[in-house]
Amino acid sequence: MALTCFARKVSGSLFSVPPLCLCGSLSLSKNNHRGTENTEVAQRRSPIRDFPCKAALTPSQVTVATRRRGLLLRAAVLAVTVLINNIVGVGQAENLPPIAPKPAAAKTPKADERAELLRIIRTLEERIEKLEAAQTANSAPAAATVPAPTPEMSPAVEPVVETPKNQADDDDDGRSYGRYTPNFGFKVVNTEYGDLNISVYTYARYLNQLGLNANYQDAFGNTKSVQERQDFQLQKVQVKLLGWIYSPKFRYFIYTWTSNPTQGQGAQVVVAGNLNYTFNKYLTLAAGITSLPGVRTTEGNFPFWLGVDSRHIADEFFRPSYTSGVWAKGNITKTLRYQAMLGNNLSTLGVSAARLDNGFNTLATALIWTPTGEFGLGFGDFENHKTLATRFGAHFTRSDENRESQPNSDSFENTQLRLSDGTVIFTPDLFGPGVTITDARYRMLDVDAGMKYRGFSLEGEYYWRWLDNFKGAGTESVPRLFDHGFQLQGSAMVVPKTLQLYMGASRINGQFGDPWDFRSGVNWFPWKNKVVRWNTEWLYLRNSPVGYSSVPFVVGARGNVFHSSLELAF
Repeated sequence: MALTCFARKVSGSLFSVPPLCLCGSLSLSKNNHRGTENTEVAQRRSPIRDFPCKAALTPSQVTVATRRRGLLLRAAVLAVTVLINNIVGVGQAENLPPIAPKPAAAKTPKADERAELLRIIRTLEERIEKLEAAQTANSAPAAATVPAPTPEMSPAVEPVVETPKNQADDDDDGRSYGRYTPNFGFKVVNTEYGDLNISVYTYARYLNQLGLNANYQDAFGNTKSVQERQDFQLQKVQVKLLGWIYSPKFRYFIYTWTSNPTQGQGAQVVVAGNLNYTFNKYLTLAAGITSLPGVRTTEGNFPFWLGVDSRHIADEFFRPSYTSGVWAKGNITKTLRYQAMLGNNLSTLGVSAARLDNGFNTLATALIWTPTGEFGLGFGDFENHKTLATRFGAHFTRSDENRESQPNSDSFENTQLRLSDGTVIFTPDLFGPGVTITDARYRMLDVDAGMKYRGFSLEGEYYWRWLDNFKGAGTESVPRLFDHGFQLQGSAMVVPKTLQLYMGASRINGQFGDPWDFRSGVNWFPWKNKVVRWNTEWLYLRNSPVGYSSVPFVVGARGNVFHSSLELAF
């Protein structure tokens, strides 16, 4: 109320019209001190002066000016009054109790509205779950500490390539799910607790061995026959399940593996796998079945060889195979890595646990140095390195083997201790009547080197093998056996990512013969990746000391072999 009265007084004083001069002009005062026009100090500092009129104003002009000034003053007073009333109202409102709002009348949604809301909620929940799962699986710490799955879990060298957005796993229409990564397969499960990929490896092969001699003679003068095959086989089928569970560091790899040419053999179908845990980039521990890293082809780079599932005879002769055991691997530096495995024997496929000794002394190690950085997983320069890429490797394997722990001669992916003429050292009376080896120690040293540049590659390997510590009747007279050999391979991408030519040779220098082989072939990659490949190869064999039904050569083979394969590795 007091403020309102004050406003009225102010408005009354403001509506008073200042005096006019005799000529009718306004008498104005000039002052720089706001609100002190009537004080003595203001008057002394700024005396009031009358501005003379330049011309006499008519009475009508005086009236118009007066009214205009009055209207401006009234507008100012009205604004001040409204402002004061608002201030007073706010102050009074602060002292009043709050007024409870009226409850809104509950509106019951219709049935179709409820259904629509439920559908929206479910859609949002599904998207949130997928986003959380993707964030868990692809989190930065996991990516920094967990390396990509290694070839022994699933063969792959291609980078992860996700499907386009319109095919991603968050499609609303449900027509597609997950993503596809070349050589790792399709991701069919992706949750915060783990994921699951399904991958398949297989190939169909036409084999023609009609160019081989019908028989051969071993180092002991025994004549043996050679089976000459010509057939078509869906050679091998491998179905792989791989992924992680509870933590991206804890991975599993389970597979079924069948070699159809060995129908009826004990190891024709293999169900196996392994589990591994990655602590950091320096250490991964694993257990299960895998290949002993005794040569380059058993480091875990299958199937990315120049030929389809086929090694040179020197590599096949010296190498270890698949076994059960535990192993460790990791990086020592950015360019130096290691692998080490402790296993049951040199080849466990087709061998029951009852036939194994209790030594658990099969050891294989590998040290790989890539001084120029990335080299690529397999053989050949499919990746088309723009700068020179090099690698150097060293491997050592040792094992105490006995006759009982050896696989059958036709067992799938078997490794047996043989002489350089192809004879198994555990053959009764091999070194004379009544002389039979039952136990032997196997040691093998291997070094390899390779270079790749702009689609060209040159890669070689050298092997040394010692067999000694023989046990059995009459073995005192059997000397230590020593063999050594090499393989050399070269390739060129004639059309980048599409057409590759290659050739290679190997030789074994042994106490019971010096066999060798030569091969040449072509690879066609119709989709410019390693998922589908058509391989055609010709090879010449000179007294091969190795062979079985799942490879294109046989023991004692001498002559020409032709085979062509269509390979699928998705």
